Amino acid sequence: MNATPARPPAVLFVCTANICRSPMAEALFKLRLRDVPGGDTWRVESAGTWASDGQRASENSVKVMASRGVDISAHRSRTVTRELLEGFDLILVMEPGHKEALTVEFPQTAGRVFLLSELSGPPLPVADPYGMALERYEKTADEIDRHLANGMPQILKRLARSA
Repeated sequence: MNATPARPPAVLFVCTANICRSPMAEALFKLRLRDVPGGDTWRVESAGTWASDGQRASENSVKVMASRGVDISAHRSRTVTRELLEGFDLILVMEPGHKEALTVEFPQTAGRVFLLSELSGPPLPVADPYGMALERYEKTADEIDRHLANGMPQILKRLARSA
């Protein structure tokens, strides 16, 4: 009998409206996966705790990602649902309130939800740049990317599969 191959790892990034931080985190993480063997097979997506489905990424998020060689103009926001969460091994959020909201409303996510910063150091929020100047978005993208870089060993460890 042939064993069914394990599905690739799946990571979901969550912020509030899914138009600034989580789409940038999704894009930046996909860039980092270029250096991970098999990273091109991973499922990487984003959603929001209070998102209005179908909204475009904020103009400044699109600009900041474009300056890094990534086009997120096709991004459309979506709200976190139980069904969506079931498909992800690791759920990385931007603020303590996101973590609390997910673990209270969806208790089955316990053990899979972490602040992005938690995997690289102290649990600190990534502030929402919505409505601020482009420079604030650039700083937010830098902060997210720093957390991803520093947290990559923990992310990979948490997603390691038994052979």
